[in-house]
Amino acid sequence: MAMAFATFNLSPSLRFVSNNKGFFDSQLTNSFLSSHLFLGTSSFSMPTLSFSTIHQTLCRPHINASPCSSTSFRCFAQKSPVDGLGSNGASERLVVLVIGGGGREHALCYALQRSPSCDAVFCAPGNAGISSSGNATCIPELDISDSSAVISFCRKWGVGLVVVGPEAPLVSGLANDLVKVGIPTFGPSAEAAALEGSKNFMKSICDKYGIPTAKYQTFSDASAAKQYIKEQGAPIVIKADGLAAGKGVIVAMTLEEAYEAVDSMLVEGIFGSAGCRVIVEEFLEGEEASFFALVDGENAIPLESAQDHKRVGDGDTGPNTGGMGAYSPAPVLTEELQSLVMESIILPTVKGMSAEGCKFVGVLYAGLMIEKKSGLPKLIEYNVRFGDPECQVLMIRLESDLAKVLLAACRGELKGVSLNWSPGSAMVVVMASQGYPGSYEKGTVIQSLEEAENVAPCVKIFHAGTALDLDGNFVATGGRVLGVTAKGGDLKEARDRAYDAVEEIKWPGGFYRRDIGWRALPQNEFARNA
Repeated sequence: MAMAFATFNLSPSLRFVSNNKGFFDSQLTNSFLSSHLFLGTSSFSMPTLSFSTIHQTLCRPHINASPCSSTSFRCFAQKSPVDGLGSNGASERLVVLVIGGGGREHALCYALQRSPSCDAVFCAPGNAGISSSGNATCIPELDISDSSAVISFCRKWGVGLVVVGPEAPLVSGLANDLVKVGIPTFGPSAEAAALEGSKNFMKSICDKYGIPTAKYQTFSDASAAKQYIKEQGAPIVIKADGLAAGKGVIVAMTLEEAYEAVDSMLVEGIFGSAGCRVIVEEFLEGEEASFFALVDGENAIPLESAQDHKRVGDGDTGPNTGGMGAYSPAPVLTEELQSLVMESIILPTVKGMSAEGCKFVGVLYAGLMIEKKSGLPKLIEYNVRFGDPECQVLMIRLESDLAKVLLAACRGELKGVSLNWSPGSAMVVVMASQGYPGSYEKGTVIQSLEEAENVAPCVKIFHAGTALDLDGNFVATGGRVLGVTAKGGDLKEARDRAYDAVEEIKWPGGFYRRDIGWRALPQNEFARNA
């Protein structure tokens, strides 16, 4: 189909391509990527944009709570003045900056690029796969831990919406600083982000506002924690209060394991300040599920359901990871259960945070346990950002204008908003470096990614940890490296397409689980990958 484009010339090696249908491509030569973007150089310049209109035919393939402080909270409501944009959003065209550089951020860039209201997508720092896919223009030299640098970039390039992917910048207050100067930001303030940054804060909100969660006690003294564990018995769950890079939760099957977990956090200090306080929590038996809702401070709208696989090995065995795969929708979350989650967990949290003077703006990611004995949902934990890899299956199914919806959330205008989703199902299979979640080798070469994306319709590979070497090959730079994602008419078709694509990829240094979706599909569906 013919489309009108505007080409933005920034340098001999970097070109932006924008169009009035929401596509935005970055075309970067391998030499530019190798020498400027992904090899750690200290300078990166982007001269003033100039553009000219062209036409071409485009064919696209198929509580102020530091971990050790007392529980007292100083919160403020996030409200952003917006200059020069009407409230209805009908004709607004946005430049969007996504903060982060993993698979979740790639999926967000992918969905934003497809948004009719989005003119351009930047991603900082991004990664080689995001750039090469054309889903965003990556800015690796932008220090996302420096709020003033992010603000300067937004002002220079006319950014009308910032979407913060990871939790760390949120907990450190990036959204506070951006909102203060009038830059619409999808993501909670540091005070509201304590829902993830401090498990004790989250539990206290549950207690105060009657949100169902596991029974617990909080301790900073190892002896007192062990006495409580002895009284409760095993199995039992030990959690570091603060952010511990996904490693701060120990499910202890014996008293000895529980005592060791307490000592490692409170005595040995393996998580530093994040572990100077621990939550000892009741062990819940049942099926885990992920529930996501967009929140504007007062209102919340649910996203589609999703379920991930945390354990590294087939059959949900081995140590926990950040997630080895996911699928959407999740059959365990029936419509009745989803309504119950909204009424008993999400909305009480939103109203409770508002009542505390700490309005939450962003995405609430509720980790749930559907209890075996009652069949009812209980809140395990909150995250204050999209899950990874759940975001991948949600974004590939989303058909609404993501940029417009997220801007509405920033403005407190979600009431009455509904989202459109593609029918059928989606699945993502994570490919990780051998050795993950332990130590692993970096720099292993990955080949045949283009062939994998073309192996079946509706396949998309999201990059989580890749770079380009001097020869232009993709190489692995992280533990979780690729999210091979596919849609299908049902979960079986989505699963077959995803695994067909995985099998096309040539990466001796990687591995993947062969049973993603096993809880939702008959066991014999996995015979071909046994």
